[in-house]
Amino acid sequence: MEHFEQERLDKLQKLREKGIEPYGKRYDNTQSIQSILGSFIADRDDIKVKAAGRISTMRPHGKTAFLDIKDWTGKIQAYIKLDKVGPEKFETFKLLDLGDIVGVEGVLFKTRTGEITIYADDFTVLTKSLLTPPEKWHGLKDVELRHRQRYVDLFTNPEVMETFLKRIKIMKHIRRFLDDRGFVEVETPMMQSIPGGAVARPFITHHNALDIDLYLRIAPELYLKRLLVGGMERVYEINRNFRNEGISTKHNPEFTMMELYQAYSDYNGMMELTESLVTLLVKELYGGYEIPFGERKINMTPPWRRATFCELLKECSGVSFEDEAGLARKSKELELETQGVDRDNMANNIFEQVVEPTLSNPTFVLDYPTSICPLTKACEYDPCFAQRFELYIASMEVANSYSELNDAPEQDKRFREQLGTEADIVGKVDEDFLTALKYGMPPAGGLGIGIDRLIMLLTNNVSIREVILFPLLKPK
Repeated sequence: MEHFEQERLDKLQKLREKGIEPYGKRYDNTQSIQSILGSFIADRDDIKVKAAGRISTMRPHGKTAFLDIKDWTGKIQAYIKLDKVGPEKFETFKLLDLGDIVGVEGVLFKTRTGEITIYADDFTVLTKSLLTPPEKWHGLKDVELRHRQRYVDLFTNPEVMETFLKRIKIMKHIRRFLDDRGFVEVETPMMQSIPGGAVARPFITHHNALDIDLYLRIAPELYLKRLLVGGMERVYEINRNFRNEGISTKHNPEFTMMELYQAYSDYNGMMELTESLVTLLVKELYGGYEIPFGERKINMTPPWRRATFCELLKECSGVSFEDEAGLARKSKELELETQGVDRDNMANNIFEQVVEPTLSNPTFVLDYPTSICPLTKACEYDPCFAQRFELYIASMEVANSYSELNDAPEQDKRFREQLGTEADIVGKVDEDFLTALKYGMPPAGGLGIGIDRLIMLLTNNVSIREVILFPLLKPK
């Protein structure tokens, strides 16, 4: 055991010997520190307040002491004086340490340096901390340790707390936006017998009572579409998805997705909805349309650029989608696999490597090859292309949308064409979903927004781990 921890354990024992319970009790009628600071009125010495928080600094001066306490809204100074709290209480104060949680009550005044301060009539020990805060409260700096000990990261780094409180605020705005447009929030299964709605490798679990394997969902899509069949015409789910894939600054195996479906709409309607939602959030948070992201400045001013997959492929790679030999040459030049890879997937692989990095300001990429969009309606001008868009901002895919395929025989055909390919992980067709489509699903637009990536953009965090409270990490 470290020396400092033993010192704190000794103080813990002394508190108990004094009849003080160091792991506290209910502490009612506290005010947030932010509201206390806002309640100060100059020339008034009778404003009584009651605060609770963690001690972040202590400055003893003989028979007096100053300490700062922090809650999740801010920080305030407290002034402890022997003559005011009495000798016994002042001795108790000497048993406190940085990181302890205390309650303080008294009146507000302003020090000679102009700092609003609580002149304590009394204080209460609420929690004795047994470990010293990192670097004497200058914040936890080691990135990996910050992610492993998010609880310390939150109370030592104010900007981290601000990010997660901002995330909560953004989620409220998203729900309000959708509710105002007549959408209803629903919940669909997180354990599925057949994982569908995306191309991804699932996590597998086992249900003992039924003796069956189940999959953590990779997407809620097929269940949300069942609700369209059932007559729920505007549905959304803010859900957790699980994909058994790599970890990076843009990927976490467990992530949050907002997915919605609107009957009688299409991918053009979804573009309007996406642009309206995101620009509303940007304006709310920044007051304008230019936002920082790492070393970039992103111009979010609407209307956003719209360009087809083929236009961007030609513009950035110099190769036309129709030129299969040219695509093969470009693939080899980029050291991409060509053996057994068809034209559509070659083009998509080149797109990911060459085009995506150029898409800094918001860009709707339209009309992907139909063969890589099995749940999407074909374009009327050419069935080789699908009515799908992906939204890129800061070179990241942030949203994905389709004009949903509601032709049951065509959906059946595409599912069976996919069987046995890499895209078909479990080798099963969701027959119940096909049954649902046969009853008739209205034409619809569908949209998925990667919430974690959206939060990255809106809070200027270039790593997804900075916006997920407890990201998955390698074992120590």
